[in-house]
Amino acid sequence: MTLNQSVTVWAHGVGGSTDLPVPLSFALIGAAWALTATFAVVALAWKTPRFDPDRPGRDLPVWVTHVVDSAVLRWSVALAAFFFTVWVAIAAVWGPEGSANALPGVFYVLLWVGLVAVSVVVGPVWRVISPLRTLYRLLGMTRRETSETSPLRRYSPRWGYWPAAGGLLAFVWLELASPDAGSQVAIKAWLLAYAVLMMLGAWFFGTRWFARSDPFEVYSMAVSRLAPFRRSPVTHRIAAINPMDHLTTLPVRPGIVAVLAVLLGSTAFDSFSQAPAFRNFVDQQAVSVPVLSEAWAGSLLRTVALLFFVCVVGTTFSAAARATGGVSRDERRQLPGKLAHSLIPIVVGYIFAHYLSYLVERGQETIVRLADPLGRGWHLLGLEPADVQYVLSQHPSVLWTIKVSCVVIGHIVAVIAAHDRALRLLPQRHQISGQLAMMLTMVGYTFAGLYLLFGG
Repeated sequence: MTLNQSVTVWAHGVGGSTDLPVPLSFALIGAAWALTATFAVVALAWKTPRFDPDRPGRDLPVWVTHVVDSAVLRWSVALAAFFFTVWVAIAAVWGPEGSANALPGVFYVLLWVGLVAVSVVVGPVWRVISPLRTLYRLLGMTRRETSETSPLRRYSPRWGYWPAAGGLLAFVWLELASPDAGSQVAIKAWLLAYAVLMMLGAWFFGTRWFARSDPFEVYSMAVSRLAPFRRSPVTHRIAAINPMDHLTTLPVRPGIVAVLAVLLGSTAFDSFSQAPAFRNFVDQQAVSVPVLSEAWAGSLLRTVALLFFVCVVGTTFSAAARATGGVSRDERRQLPGKLAHSLIPIVVGYIFAHYLSYLVERGQETIVRLADPLGRGWHLLGLEPADVQYVLSQHPSVLWTIKVSCVVIGHIVAVIAAHDRALRLLPQRHQISGQLAMMLTMVGYTFAGLYLLFGG
């Protein structure tokens, strides 16, 4: 299969997968495992908390910390990412039109899915490679934060991660619900708006704006809580840590549940939107809207469905977290945020289940296009279209197993995380009954995810 033969229309960004749906037998086996594991954890697992966010982990050799903290390394990585961004910008402006351009692949595959893969392994990498953070530093704007007469304004703690949740929703809308997600004009406009908002916010609020409001930085930070490395809170050295301990360190700030609801709800909607019944419904109803064009009417219907999925995740999770006795009204209100970290394994598992083949195969295609950014027949680094290997598409049973495994493993890890945190938060009399609503909700997420993979 050649590169040109494999190209699909970017109708849903990274969506519109050409993978075959997961067979019913695989989905049923996964559902059985998930259900069994859930009730086994609630009924038979440990009765005292085991995971501690303050546990330091095992320090790696001192030289590892010195290398990671090296200004030379950090600037080298940041500048490499910055020049890569410039290279992509050149391809976007002067490269070929349509599917031969590298921009959609970089935006929807390498950035959106690749960032998860890297962050889960090494940590919140976006704060190092963010081209806007690098530009902020290159322009000398960091000096304003150390000046005694700094004009910076205070970033309100009440805002939390709400701006990042809005940015993520804007991204998934462009990817899944806009009239033409593959349009280079639309992607460039989104990126321009993103860059302007991030730099203006940083001008007023400093680098804290990036940490709270950059959708990609908050995205990377959240999924990095499954990484096996962190900086020890005791020695401040890089340490190997149990990911379950690391998971509990997710900051509890306003908007964190919204961030995770957008991530999980949008991925579920991406699967749902590929169902023939929904696509036929949108096509039929879009024609009957007199005020809007067919493209924008379809976009409106998809937008409503996308918001519905996001709201369902956020509402059901918040309700399940609060469905317990023995706590005060104020403590009950804080429970969704304190349990939000348990959603991360489900988010990561479903992202890999849904987008893995895109990362592996469309990612290769994108890199080949970047080797010829202007469409002039270049073969930089010796890369050619024939080098792309469609290994997952050619072995569907392997892909199906990976998909179901990602969903089920993500579910089991999430249930374990929620169970352990519940033991720490709930009164002893309600430690079992107080978990039932959350466990059933997570089972619902997993069954829905497997069904969508089966029916997608």
